[in-house]
Amino acid sequence: MINLPSPDFEAQTHARNIAQASGTSFLAAMKILKEDRRMAMYAIYAFCREVDDIADDPAPASDKIGRLKFWREEVEQVYSGEPAFLTARALVRPVRQFGLEKEDFLTIIDGMEMDALEDIQAPSLSVLDLYCDRVASSVGRLSIRAFGAKEERARLVAHHLGRALQLTNILRDLDEDAKQCRLYLPAELLDAQGITTREPLDVLRHAALPKVCNEIARMAKDHNRLALRHMRKCRRSSMRPARMMMMAYRGILGALEKRGWSNYNHPVSLNKARKLWIVLRYGLI
Repeated sequence: MINLPSPDFEAQTHARNIAQASGTSFLAAMKILKEDRRMAMYAIYAFCREVDDIADDPAPASDKIGRLKFWREEVEQVYSGEPAFLTARALVRPVRQFGLEKEDFLTIIDGMEMDALEDIQAPSLSVLDLYCDRVASSVGRLSIRAFGAKEERARLVAHHLGRALQLTNILRDLDEDAKQCRLYLPAELLDAQGITTREPLDVLRHAALPKVCNEIARMAKDHNRLALRHMRKCRRSSMRPARMMMMAYRGILGALEKRGWSNYNHPVSLNKARKLWIVLRYGLI
């Protein structure tokens, strides 16, 4: 039997507040979990929020890399049971309870370093896939353990669902990313449509942009389909939160396609009725 540390209520409250204040689409999926698993997801989310905020900070790259290095050290302290930050303290109990792997936390930091070192502009398909693994599928690998999914196949769910969600994020955030001089659309797809510029805002104004976005949407759908195939062979109860996340993002992707890519600066979101339907259909049944 695992000897668990006592709950750190101050740290748990801190992590929960970060998650609840974020308005994340994942919040509904977290709330259907039992308390210990829900607290684990709040802590995982808070960690991701902390390091993502560092990557998005307008500070010099050297400063951001230094702060991310501190988080690498803090992750090590999580596994020794003596971290300093509240968010890291909130991870100590879930790490022990659910076997969260250190490598996945460090991989998330690797992904944030990709953003921190330089503004990503038109990466190759292979670099984009690596980025998606680091910032999204690694989160999925942590999440499935918190959900209680122990099957090896569940890692394939994390692999494909993480990529599907991140590709959808890229399409959703085209305008916001371009304003930060970032462009995650891959070079091969731009070149195939005759888009030679790598200036983010110029790419978004190009007449061939919809064809590139349609291809990214197709890639996201392919990963969703593969995630669902593996999900159906896992224990249903532990996959409910993942299924909710997938359906929420499928809804966002559908809304983006309906809006069209020429209106990339018009934000989309799921309305309350749609969110409630996803909770009832995939979270409770």
